[in-house]
Amino acid sequence: VTHKLVQSDQEGVSAILDWLSYTPKTAACPPPFLEPIDPVDRDVTFTPTKMPYDPRHMLAGTSGPDGAHLSGFFDEGTFQEYLEGWGKSVVVGRAKLGGVPMGVIAVETRNVERRVPADPANPDSREALEPQAGQVWFPDSAFKTATAIRDFNRGENLPLMIFANWRGFSGGTRDMFQEVLKFGAQIVDALVDYKHPVFIYIPPAGELRGGSWVVVDPAINPAQMEMYADVESRGGILEPAGIVEVKFRAAQQKEMMHRLDSELQALDAVLESSQREEAVQEVEAKIRAREEKLAPLYTQIACEFADLHDRTGRMEAKGVIRKGLEWRRARAYFYWRVRRRVSETAAVARLQAADATLTPEAARALVEEVVAGGEDDKAVAEALADEAKLDAKVESVRVAALKRRLRDLYEQLPEGEREAALP
Repeated sequence: VTHKLVQSDQEGVSAILDWLSYTPKTAACPPPFLEPIDPVDRDVTFTPTKMPYDPRHMLAGTSGPDGAHLSGFFDEGTFQEYLEGWGKSVVVGRAKLGGVPMGVIAVETRNVERRVPADPANPDSREALEPQAGQVWFPDSAFKTATAIRDFNRGENLPLMIFANWRGFSGGTRDMFQEVLKFGAQIVDALVDYKHPVFIYIPPAGELRGGSWVVVDPAINPAQMEMYADVESRGGILEPAGIVEVKFRAAQQKEMMHRLDSELQALDAVLESSQREEAVQEVEAKIRAREEKLAPLYTQIACEFADLHDRTGRMEAKGVIRKGLEWRRARAYFYWRVRRRVSETAAVARLQAADATLTPEAARALVEEVVAGGEDDKAVAEALADEAKLDAKVESVRVAALKRRLRDLYEQLPEGEREAALP
């Protein structure tokens, strides 16, 4: 599969240079923090809706019906899409956020078509077009997602932003035959192995459901992954209508009707006092009619109640997301969060290189000693940009580790040789 299609050698060289602008100096270096060409604190004026839209507009911006420019999430003109001709229900690429290179994965909300070319070895073969629904992972788009994540992680060292707006995986017989479960597992494997910060964000009017939530849940790599949700988004394994069908079936609805509705309570009392069979049948018919009349209202209320459990406040209270965000200001928040996380990851790597016995948790604790910013991402990011304090800490850790190693080596010598080992 080709990452990028160009029409000439000049375009090819330009595409290579564009790609190199997102990569670090060496495979061991963090991505470079370039000077922002777009204000980091500006608002994001393009707003996703419940109607199908082009996710590229959300990332790069577009023009409105009146010709006014609607800005996207990333820096103007920096989003570059890759693998665009394959697995069209997912959009992957690279972009810059305030000058920080990032890997990007977004979801196509519109219906697309998968082109299956004819087999040249079979004269009876014909080209086929397979429709694919939006917000769904198909075998090709799941494989594309896993491939992109591995690319971002291997040598490019990019922090990853996933705009999660999936309703689940396709589960048809043909999709199962085409190994959709295997490719979904590859996404999990790629995220488990990811060594750099990963941010999952449910965009406005977006939703994360079913198996797709399981695949991107931060619990699979808590050291690197964080999940956020827009205040207008939804998240949960089942949609409200599905929850109602499972948890609030017809029997439970009727029980609640008879407990709350005064007219049904009166009919129940009449039914208990009725002696003649004709009267009983007449009252039962009235009860059934009343239940049928109330059923849509109770179902609607139950769906609204279930929907309340899928909103940002509930997700944050349950601890499944780190924070609820407002889309318009999300760019500024993530800029400082990304800078902080990337700087912390680089600092942890330096400390572990100075002392190989340090665990990631212990190294992070040492970083927190150097910068006392707490939850203020901007303060911590700016403190980590001052390398003098960190250099001093790394040197002290290196010296302490060296002393400990020398002491261990000295104690391993026979007692008769210890004096000769000293100068």
